[in-house]
Amino acid sequence: MAQVELDQVTKVYSGGTRALTDISLKVASGEFVVLVGPSGCGKSTLLRIIAGLEDLTTGEVRIAGRVVNHIPPRGRDVAMVFQNYALYPHMSVYNNIAFGLRARRTPPDEIRGLVREAARILDIERLLLKMPRELSGGERQRVALGRAIVRDPQVFLFDEPLSNLDAKLRAEMRSEITSLHRKLRGTSIYVTHDQTEAMTMGERIVVLKDGVIMQEGAPREVYRSPANRFVAGFIGSPPMNFLEAEVSSEGAEHLQVGELFLPLPPAARTLLLPLAGRPVYLGIRAERVYLEREFGLLAQVTLIEPVGDEALVYARVGATPVAMRMREPVGLRVGEQIRLGLDLAGAHYFDRESETRIPVSPKHAG
Repeated sequence: MAQVELDQVTKVYSGGTRALTDISLKVASGEFVVLVGPSGCGKSTLLRIIAGLEDLTTGEVRIAGRVVNHIPPRGRDVAMVFQNYALYPHMSVYNNIAFGLRARRTPPDEIRGLVREAARILDIERLLLKMPRELSGGERQRVALGRAIVRDPQVFLFDEPLSNLDAKLRAEMRSEITSLHRKLRGTSIYVTHDQTEAMTMGERIVVLKDGVIMQEGAPREVYRSPANRFVAGFIGSPPMNFLEAEVSSEGAEHLQVGELFLPLPPAARTLLLPLAGRPVYLGIRAERVYLEREFGLLAQVTLIEPVGDEALVYARVGATPVAMRMREPVGLRVGEQIRLGLDLAGAHYFDRESETRIPVSPKHAG
């Protein structure tokens, strides 16, 4: 397997639209990296540039130390799995998996061995004589994976491969692809807009916005220590709540949120001291919001969403949406006026102008 290196990769289309700006990234040999971000952030464009399906404007792409900017896809030794499976409808499963090997003039006996081994790994041996139209979505995606496996490429590239599957199949295939990676230890780059896929599958995630890397790191690290307001709002379900607040001018002892004055934890007080008397964004997860009887932010319930043995309660504080996670929202009704308390243990603080996170100690992060 091979290391993939991107050095200041930029992509500008002929009409002047900028898709990627100075992307620099290293994917170690055998690593599973997930590119995640909203639609239009440039993640699929970046994957296609690595594959050689799209030209870059400036920068370099290196695979196993070799610059591949001007090398066509077949010369890069990568295998790509698409969201639409891209199976040949007139060919059996066996022939679909074997197609690339035949194109490379692999001996027939070797083809048979490689196809059957891939089918065994993916548990699709019983499907080898069937046609794509006879398969379920999950089975078709396994066939697409099999076609990639038999090539034994230096790099696996996945472009939102689970988007067309239902929720149950997506969960199953997430597990299967992760297990497959552990078996093969192939260098893998996986694109998705689904932050749940990113958090559960990636050894490292790279969050993109508008063609720029916002943050990269281990999933838990990115969740607990988001670099900025965008990452904090994108990673996590439901998204982080953001409230306008102001640090008290006297020793940064309190945080004012609306008419509410909250004592700041010591760690946050120390780090917010330079911002005394200045506005910030308070970022707080749904599990840190709770019902308060008398003293709290006045809010109106807009939606109650049961999720298993708990519920997500959505409300508005003025014009600001706030989500709260509750065990049993007994008695709450849509349209009801409630008061919300905020547990600042584990809260985040963001500069109002740059929207970058003001770092707090690891004990305080959450």
